[in-house]
Amino acid sequence: MQLTAQKLWTKDFLIISLVNFFLTLIFFLLMVTIGVHAVSAYGASTSEAGLVTGIFIIGTLFGRLFIGRLIDSIGRRKTLLIGLTFFTATILLYFLDFGIGFLLFTRFVHGLGMGLSSTATGTIVAQVIPGSRKGEGIGYYSMSSTLATAIGPFVGLMMSQYTSFSVIFLACFVIGLISLGSALFVTVPEPDNPQVVRGLSLGAFVEPKALPIALIIGVAALSYSSVLSYINFYASELDLVEAASIFFLVYSIAVLISRPITGRLMDERGANIVMYPAIVLFAVGMLVLSQANNAVMLLLAGALIGLGFGNIQSGTQAIAVKAADPHRMGMATSTFFIALDAGLGFGPYLIGLLIPLTGFSTLYLLLAGVVFFTVFLYYLMNGRRERAEMKQAA
Repeated sequence: MQLTAQKLWTKDFLIISLVNFFLTLIFFLLMVTIGVHAVSAYGASTSEAGLVTGIFIIGTLFGRLFIGRLIDSIGRRKTLLIGLTFFTATILLYFLDFGIGFLLFTRFVHGLGMGLSSTATGTIVAQVIPGSRKGEGIGYYSMSSTLATAIGPFVGLMMSQYTSFSVIFLACFVIGLISLGSALFVTVPEPDNPQVVRGLSLGAFVEPKALPIALIIGVAALSYSSVLSYINFYASELDLVEAASIFFLVYSIAVLISRPITGRLMDERGANIVMYPAIVLFAVGMLVLSQANNAVMLLLAGALIGLGFGNIQSGTQAIAVKAADPHRMGMATSTFFIALDAGLGFGPYLIGLLIPLTGFSTLYLLLAGVVFFTVFLYYLMNGRRERAEMKQAA
């Protein structure tokens, strides 16, 4: 009986990881192509193209705020199916040509669908993973996003060169249908006594116990958004465009190699043994990026940032889920992703305001300092409590 309880690679775990892969694949495939579509099809300016790209994440943020308080009362499986149906159906709106305003609307509501679906997958996977293997399981689950992070942009850029945008949208719709069909086969144990969250208090929208660690991922995501959004511009300035084309591939390989190890370490020896080195590696990666003047340094930065931010992301998600009571797991997952989305969504705009003043090299140097500071922020928000709990358990 104990062996069954500790099993990680169940049918439900594999299906939810696959659904998460498809969701993230569509997200990144469109992220690298939709701005070009806005310019070529609607004559959008650079700032409008940026808004078309980023408003998706704002929609995702609103979706998480809405569903985080309702997921347990609606039902986790039902929420997943509703979210995936809405997410997939919304892709059809990309085929309609009613101007740049309608495209912005489409991106926003598509983001809402992403918020509903990904909050459900994150909540369900935290539930089907055995408690003693939470760090390892979330690490493996997060690898589905990591693979999509590498494959999505690559496929999107290739398709934009050789096919029309109608074909791109059709491919995304088919992938959405596959994810919805896959989700029909998942079995989700629902809470025995789901609590209906009412009112407009803080606890109605976020899990207070997950807020401290959510702050950490928010700061880290804001810093990482500078890489996600501006690495190609920086590489063009350095004349390293070819190296930049495989930057995220190197990033993903570093994450894929390290996560199985770091996830197991978290479960056996606590979060601190992973989080402190990950934050430092992220900071060092940003420092190397700020000083890059050749392809080797640029790709070394990609590997270090993968080892750093990639493990911060999975580590903070595991901490957020463990911090919450079982019946608030959905809210904790939503809180984590709200902070992640806020950092990734608003970061490019805020950082974009600094670039004319600092330039890319100085910008990444400053952000390396911000990430280094996160070590002390983590200590205050979670590190010392984690250390005390590990001592008590020993």
